Amino acid sequence: MTTKFDLLVVGGGILGTFHAYHALKKNLKVAILERNSVPQGATVRNFGQVVPSGMDLKWQNFGRESLAIYHELHTQADLTIRQNGSVYIASNDEELQLIEELYEINRNNDYESVLLSKSDCIKKYDGLRSDYCKGGLFFPQELSVDSADMIVKLHKLLHEKMGLQIFYNTTVLETHEDDQKCTAVAADGTAFNASKIIICGGHEFKTLYPKVFNDSDLEVSKLQMLQTKPQGIYSLQGNILTGLSVRRYESFSECPSFQKIKALENPNSFEKKYGVHILFKQALDGSVIIGDSHEYADAKNSDDLGYDLNMEIDEFMIHEAKKIIDLPTYEIQRRWFGIYSQCKTKDIFEHSPSANIHIVTGIGGKGMTGSGGFSKFNIEKIYA
Repeated sequence: MTTKFDLLVVGGGILGTFHAYHALKKNLKVAILERNSVPQGATVRNFGQVVPSGMDLKWQNFGRESLAIYHELHTQADLTIRQNGSVYIASNDEELQLIEELYEINRNNDYESVLLSKSDCIKKYDGLRSDYCKGGLFFPQELSVDSADMIVKLHKLLHEKMGLQIFYNTTVLETHEDDQKCTAVAADGTAFNASKIIICGGHEFKTLYPKVFNDSDLEVSKLQMLQTKPQGIYSLQGNILTGLSVRRYESFSECPSFQKIKALENPNSFEKKYGVHILFKQALDGSVIIGDSHEYADAKNSDDLGYDLNMEIDEFMIHEAKKIIDLPTYEIQRRWFGIYSQCKTKDIFEHSPSANIHIVTGIGGKGMTGSGGFSKFNIEKIYA
């Protein structure tokens, strides 16, 4: 069996799917080759926050483009998208200074944000503890999505409305290019032919290009997250990011006071060792997702991170979360970890083994926020 397309995308996660979407908008014949029955990687194991406010200026611009793309798609199908905003809660004077500085940066960038007083925050966020909160910075344009549902619904929408072909349970074992014809060979022997191939399969392109993979500076991050039982009538609006997020996210590193404040931190603290920052997001069933942590290993040694959940990390996150918000219940119904890949020296990994085969991966924690805008830019570049 041989099937011919303009573009094959290997990997049906958010980065691959948005590359497919922007190619479809150019009226190209596009197929996604996804090795699982539905995507199983970083796309479905994250918080489901679309937060350009946390990115540096380059990726904030991609993220703002993504916001518009999500809205455009959501008008055609329910993709679980809620525009309920993001807030950064400062817990002390240093963090308050950083959110005030970020407010000024975003005002200059013409990206809407609103400074909230302590009383504003406590009124807006039910259960937020007054002994924790000093003030907040709110970004009203930002989105929450339920990632695992969203990617399935997005695939269905692109198939039904734009003709995307999706081959699930299709593991690609080989890609090559001969005389400007690109071929992807699946495990069952099926050969898919196309003018171009884009590989967006996380750090697992090591199967296809092991030397490129081993020579890369990719590393993987393992993140632990928890989900409470449904909270009854309790409502927590938007993405809640807290003091440790203020000290971690890239956007704050552009603030004038950031380096001085970072220098005062204890590099040996538990939260530093495991890269913990506390986030909250209420899911559609009323439960609250809490996280997360970050443990790192070189991509070629990713198995070193193991498959176990570190209960000490989970207990620490719950302990810290209880200092921030009094939820009706902290009874946990689900725990999991996610893995994403990122570059040590660049903001994304890009490599072209041949003229029309492109590896694009290592987007790190920017995938849900940045993929829509970046993929639009990248498809324009590839098809220039």
